[in-house]
Amino acid sequence: MSGLKKLPVTSFAFERGVATDAAFSRSVVDLDAVDEWAGRPGVAEAAPFGNTLVNARTGGGVEIDLALFGVEPGSFVDPVPASGERLGRNPGEVVVSATAVDAGVRLGDVVTLDRIGTELTVVGVLDGQHTFGHVDIGYVPLRTWQEVRLGIGPGDQAPAGTYDEVTAVAVRSDGTDLGAADAAAGTTSLTLGESFGASPGYTAETATLRMIQVFLYAISALVVGAFFTVLTIHRKPEIAVLRAMGASTWYVLRDSLAQSLVLLLVSTGLGVGLGVAAGAALATTPMPFALSTGPVALASLLLIALGMVGACVAVLRITKVDPLTALGGNR
Repeated sequence: MSGLKKLPVTSFAFERGVATDAAFSRSVVDLDAVDEWAGRPGVAEAAPFGNTLVNARTGGGVEIDLALFGVEPGSFVDPVPASGERLGRNPGEVVVSATAVDAGVRLGDVVTLDRIGTELTVVGVLDGQHTFGHVDIGYVPLRTWQEVRLGIGPGDQAPAGTYDEVTAVAVRSDGTDLGAADAAAGTTSLTLGESFGASPGYTAETATLRMIQVFLYAISALVVGAFFTVLTIHRKPEIAVLRAMGASTWYVLRDSLAQSLVLLLVSTGLGVGLGVAAGAALATTPMPFALSTGPVALASLLLIALGMVGACVAVLRITKVDPLTALGGNR
């Protein structure tokens, strides 16, 4: 998904009525829609955009899957590589992700697409990870992408209309009315954030991760509650002494909850510190890993809040502690 996030677009205009959960694989838009979008008020730039998945092999025998992004060379979605050159007007060029280089692709390699035999020369390498559906991205000239999409190999005759269709219109705007523009162009727009759900597996994966997070938070509350339950049971004689000395139930409850809060703050702080340290170590490796302050802070607050809920349930036992226990009344 990193490839979509790094595109300098605000929205994509797909085929009208296309299933939004698979728009990148099902949408077909006429090139005329690009001109329609480019002329809309508030649209800074609009460019054709193509997307398709292919299997390929380098001359050195390295097998690699690529998500080919077809772009017009020189347009605002044509990326500037970290090494090598940008796409030119010549067909058969490709700019690949740095992670493709990690997989064995090299600058200057000729990549041959399976089944149709189209050869693409690697002319540039992007900085960092650029993936789509966990597949490395390769940017190719729009005309090359249009041929690959229809399975047109070297020497094949391109059928009529081959060069008139794209996957979507890439749009960069500063506040245009997407609904009105869609009505005029015959398209369906998704903002950049919404378009993530149109990529393979994104919705299912994020839903699974959210479910895992919910269960982890619930388990945290249960574990903390169980810990404080055991702690309260062990402190029962001391609590009975406090009650026998005249301490009110509210005082004992407040004292126990304050101790619980201190323990939660200290343990959460230690856990966050260890997690940040481990994350910093992972960030120096090829493994994609990133920590953001916002999510870490939110997770910490949730853990403390849910821990206090568990602690509240646990310390309710205090209300049942008989002060006579401290005086031997249970003998």
